[in-house]
Amino acid sequence: MESTTISELVAQKTYQGLAHLMRLHAQNIDLVKLGQALLESAIEDTSNVQAIMDAAIVVQFLGDQALALQLQQEALLVRRRYTIPARISPVALRVLALMAPGELMANVPIECLLEHSDITLECYYAAADDIDLNEIPDHDVLFFAMSESEANRPIMRAWAPILAHWPVPIINRPSAIPNVARDTASALLQPLSGVVMPPTYRVDRHVIESVLQGGEDNRLALPLIIRPIDSHAGHDLVRVDNLTILADELAKVSADTFFVSPFVDYSDADGQFRKYRVVLIDGVPYPAHMAISTHWMIHYMNAGMMESQAKRDEEAKWFATFDQEFAPKHRQALQAIYEVVGLDYLGIDCAQTQDGRLLVFEIDHAMVVHDMDPPDVFPYKHEPMQRIFDAFRRLLITRAKG
Repeated sequence: MESTTISELVAQKTYQGLAHLMRLHAQNIDLVKLGQALLESAIEDTSNVQAIMDAAIVVQFLGDQALALQLQQEALLVRRRYTIPARISPVALRVLALMAPGELMANVPIECLLEHSDITLECYYAAADDIDLNEIPDHDVLFFAMSESEANRPIMRAWAPILAHWPVPIINRPSAIPNVARDTASALLQPLSGVVMPPTYRVDRHVIESVLQGGEDNRLALPLIIRPIDSHAGHDLVRVDNLTILADELAKVSADTFFVSPFVDYSDADGQFRKYRVVLIDGVPYPAHMAISTHWMIHYMNAGMMESQAKRDEEAKWFATFDQEFAPKHRQALQAIYEVVGLDYLGIDCAQTQDGRLLVFEIDHAMVVHDMDPPDVFPYKHEPMQRIFDAFRRLLITRAKG
């Protein structure tokens, strides 16, 4: 993207939002130049608060969380509503996404699901202590977009009695959001037939310190995996095979509370690990991606999918055969997860155990689902991603019609 295009984008003085900026990021534009242009535009025209919100997103891509959150708060002091118009006419629906302030993972990235649709998206950033319903724009359906986190819980509690009498249908009711918390999810899913989800415990730092000093706690039996509360995307996630590693992790991270769970070896016969992302939309499973790695902690970006044609061929085959093989094999397990969790839209990161059961790592409605991978490298991805977008659109429209 040339600088002239950046200038043209900024000159529009409209809210670009996560999906559009994420796509520019994927195209390797100069984010520093874009961020500077957005902030300069906001300085020149103080009414252009949309530029500040967009700059906050760009700065998060650049890794400066503190500055990003500061910019976001400054924008939200002026305006809490940000509109992303439908890209296709006529407009089929107006969706209100009720969001929480915070980093990118504070909310469902719904913008990516509606990027090229005929649906207008109204993003409203709610607060726990400043609720003015007069600020809420007209809409046909409400999508509760807040992720499950310590920071979001006060907002969810404040809005719960209000949403109980909301005048339009609600997708992903807030009462079900706590079910995706790692410890709650493990308790809900462990009894389900065909599902393996190791128990997950919240353990305070002082308990771990006591074990390091010779104490005992069955929750900390080795090997285990440990991560701070509210961490995502593998940040500070560590496999612990001995107490030295556990002590190193405690020294490295300042968190007071951690999630711990037993480590399950899910490697296949070829020694590689395979992780699947499946999306449940109104209970129907759709494939989102498959990653293959020699390391147990897999994320799509670090699995070498871009570099390996063989891995991409296997992922393409998984997409092509999903409805005939993976989905029927785990139909009972996936249906049970949908019923016990109670969310209309839900992501599942999972694998298959060596005896063929569904091994669930995480359930979360805020997982990123997009079609921004290079089409020349991943030509097989567009169609399955479009299936997800179409299914999500149908969910919104069906619920809006009652």
